[in-house]
Amino acid sequence: MYFLIGLSLVLLGIAGLQFTYLFYVDTLYRQRKQYMQTLEHKLAVANKRLEEAEQLLAQQNEMVDEEEAWADVIEDR
Repeated sequence: MYFLIGLSLVLLGIAGLQFTYLFYVDTLYRQRKQYMQTLEHKLAVANKRLEEAEQLLAQQNEMVDEEEAWADVIEDR
């Protein structure tokens, strides 16, 4: 009889540990999901800044090319 009571308490303890671990894993999942959303937002901002920088660089390259063309025209005269 004592053996069965002990066995049932051990099984109850194991079930409690499993539920505790389940809640822990669920909390980790939610935190990682939130962290991934934050990273995705930061990536979108970084991509936007990169596109703006590339456009600015293209504009600057066009201006340099135009200045070089004018320099060639002035030298020819």
